[in-house]
Amino acid sequence: MDGTAVTKPLAGIRVLDLSKVLAGPLCAQYLGDLGAEVIKVETVGQGDETRGWPPFPAAGLGTTFLSANRNKRSIAVDLKTEKGRAIVHALARSADVAIESFGTGVAERLGIDAATLRPLNDRLIHCSISGFGRAGPLKNSPGYDVILQAFCGIMSMTGMRPALHPQSDFSDRPDDVRACIQRHHGAIVRAREDRAGRHD
Repeated sequence: MDGTAVTKPLAGIRVLDLSKVLAGPLCAQYLGDLGAEVIKVETVGQGDETRGWPPFPAAGLGTTFLSANRNKRSIAVDLKTEKGRAIVHALARSADVAIESFGTGVAERLGIDAATLRPLNDRLIHCSISGFGRAGPLKNSPGYDVILQAFCGIMSMTGMRPALHPQSDFSDRPDDVRACIQRHHGAIVRAREDRAGRHD
């Protein structure tokens, strides 16, 4: 190495992280690792719920939260208010990527869905992450990793009675990696060719 600074592939890309818990935050974190500027939007008061998951190396900083939110700046916003939505909409106007992982229909009610944000910024790549997809008979079901482990039968194969879930995120990790790869590619293409899109 000759000491020359290395430019990361997503330098100059801004990511608006509207997601919570694991899959979405991990996706945004990986984009930050690749050089993107990541702004995480959290609820007023509680913040991301993983802030309250023990153990706690410091108050309000659960280790799960810390493991999924490096390379980010956070802002607390009440998306249920007109003022809060206006703040997020202003951020969306200058963002390249927006990521959300709310239950089906919640993003629409909060005004952070693709149909609301894309008209504010037609270059925005919008990513919506869910456990069972946004259409179909299970679209309204919660999608935490432990639920998906039980649903698909992995829990029944641990040999424990009652069934015990494996201590690895079998569904969240592949989801966030897949979402990150798609957003990474999309952000680079958008930056180079001025394209945008919606990704569920």
